[in-house]
Amino acid sequence: MLQTSRKGQWFQIIIPQKWEGLTLDDLFRHKWEAPKKLTHFFRMEHKVLLNGNNANWNNPLIPGTKLQLNLFEEEESEIPASYFEIPILYEDDHIIVFNKPPLMSTHPNQINLEKDTLLNAAVFHLQTNGEIRNIRHIHRLDRDTSGAILFAKNALAGAILDRMLEKRTIKRTYVAVVHGLLNSKKGTLHFGIGRDRHHATRRRVSSSGQDAVTHYQVVKVDQGKKLTYVKCWLETGRTHQIRVHFSHIGHPLVGDTLYGGQPICNRQALHAAKLEFIHPFTEEQIICYAPLLDIPTIFKGVDVYSL
Repeated sequence: MLQTSRKGQWFQIIIPQKWEGLTLDDLFRHKWEAPKKLTHFFRMEHKVLLNGNNANWNNPLIPGTKLQLNLFEEEESEIPASYFEIPILYEDDHIIVFNKPPLMSTHPNQINLEKDTLLNAAVFHLQTNGEIRNIRHIHRLDRDTSGAILFAKNALAGAILDRMLEKRTIKRTYVAVVHGLLNSKKGTLHFGIGRDRHHATRRRVSSSGQDAVTHYQVVKVDQGKKLTYVKCWLETGRTHQIRVHFSHIGHPLVGDTLYGGQPICNRQALHAAKLEFIHPFTEEQIICYAPLLDIPTIFKGVDVYSL
């Protein structure tokens, strides 16, 4: 874990021994893998200091030096703020993890018409705490899916987390309820996923689709109702991936009428129960568990803290 602190608009990192020999250019481009445009912005706008002075981006970094990044300037958001009481699982100056309720969209498709999304609520939360920031979501959840979802409060944190998501180092664990009794207690579903040309929002398994891998493990079986509760974790993050994969093998999610599930609850039975990642700046391991929100619960007897 790195030694860090906040100084007003500036975020300070004490250069660790393991960064010795790296230049600022190396740090931004290769370690953090920040986009060229963002790196250029930090460089040209003098938003990076070393021991309080303008930095030479090509000189090797010296352990113990104070690296200061201007990360906390006010940024007006285009997203209107709306009040919703959303549980927060983790928050600091750079990131926030919400426990998204079911039946709420992650973000508006039309900014001026939709004001009841999680992003609207996130903007409101920051503004009430005096943070005027352009907050952005790192990944999304379907409207009906509940659970842990990660947001970045500044562009550099967002860029680093985007790369981590691409490299699959952000681990998301879901719990789902599917129809029928699975033959195996654990397994891997590896089927490409593409658009269904006959339906605007539906996806389908396709040999020419995007590669998609879902791992699962049975956590509970309801013999009487012929339902199986499964823990799932993804190597990829395709749209509707868990829903499409389980429907494809004949075990659609309960409540998921789009993919063949029976409407015995008011949404598809899918919850993002656990989120694990390394903090983009402190390098601390963050693990968030998202308590179940449905009343009455559709995941009866499932303990998210044991997943």
